[in-house]
Amino acid sequence: MITQFGGASIWSEDLNHLLPFYRDLLGLKVVLESPGFVLLGADSPDVPALGLGTHSEVRGRNSDPARHMVGLASDDLDADWKRLKGAGVEFVENPTAYDDLSIATLKDPEGNLVQLWQYRPS
Repeated sequence: MITQFGGASIWSEDLNHLLPFYRDLLGLKVVLESPGFVLLGADSPDVPALGLGTHSEVRGRNSDPARHMVGLASDDLDADWKRLKGAGVEFVENPTAYDDLSIATLKDPEGNLVQLWQYRPS
């Protein structure tokens, strides 16, 4: 029986092209590292994680970046948006409120879309 969502992976021609962006700029913690693959997230296996890895079938930038998006929670979306924008990150959607959720959408170094989410319960 499937019990929960475990995570998602983003594949690249070269892991080292994406890892500094997710680890250093976005601030996700590396919790498992092996040749060609890392898991980013929390230390607990019960928490979903983001995998980054080198894949033999992936070449260059993503040609269809809207097909999938990784969502990352933020406790201060406006501050994260300003920090990342100041670091030169390209945003395709600035912080926008949708009922109880605010979202900003950015591109990683290979053109994959990443959404920053902040829940604002009413």
